[in-house]
Amino acid sequence: MNLPNSLTILRIFFVPLLVAALVQEKILFSIGGYTVTKEWVALAIFLTAAATDSLDGYLARRWRQVTTIGTLLDPIADKLLVSAALISLVQVRVLPGWMAILIVGREFAVSGLRSIAAAEGYTIKASDLGKTKMFSQVAAISCMLLSVRHAAMRLPGMILMWGVVFFAMLSAISYFRKFWRKVDESIKKRRRRELLQLERKSQRAQLRRQRGSGESVGKSVGGAAGLGTSGGRILKPPEVS
Repeated sequence: MNLPNSLTILRIFFVPLLVAALVQEKILFSIGGYTVTKEWVALAIFLTAAATDSLDGYLARRWRQVTTIGTLLDPIADKLLVSAALISLVQVRVLPGWMAILIVGREFAVSGLRSIAAAEGYTIKASDLGKTKMFSQVAAISCMLLSVRHAAMRLPGMILMWGVVFFAMLSAISYFRKFWRKVDESIKKRRRRELLQLERKSQRAQLRRQRGSGESVGKSVGGAAGLGTSGGRILKPPEVS
């Protein structure tokens, strides 16, 4: 287990901590007269987890430690973190539910497209729109976390969330176009080849049946003709004297 993969797994473990901190109803604790509320703890957890997203990718590329498990876990960890934050914000009634549904649904749809593409031997890489969407998500969720107690952050947070929805839908369209261009056409060509192969096999089987029936007819005709012969000589009836 290398360091980039450890950071990815750590980001997954941050998810329940984020949810637990955000749904608390009471002030957590005080330090030196300063009150630490739940939104600040949740914001610290979220930003720390988001920082590991950039750090693990950078270290994996720099140290040449890109692994299969890291490639698979990294997008899963990102989606878990963002989904948990959005659902928790809906729970504390600072984010409309339809926004969370659109963004989380987009994540599931893109993951499904990537899985189908991977099964067909294609890799759909993250687009620039997807990276912009991730940055806008971090900024928007951070503002919405602060708006739990500070109402002044509600308006900028909602403006940023609208930007997240826009970039999420735009990047989803981009992923779908890549999928349609690369995977869907290849699947159609493969199915055409399979249908042609099945048709050729059916034709060959039909020819074999026709040949088999012709040979059986020939044998039956030859057997009927040989009933009046003996050793290849035609038997004549005896002469009557």
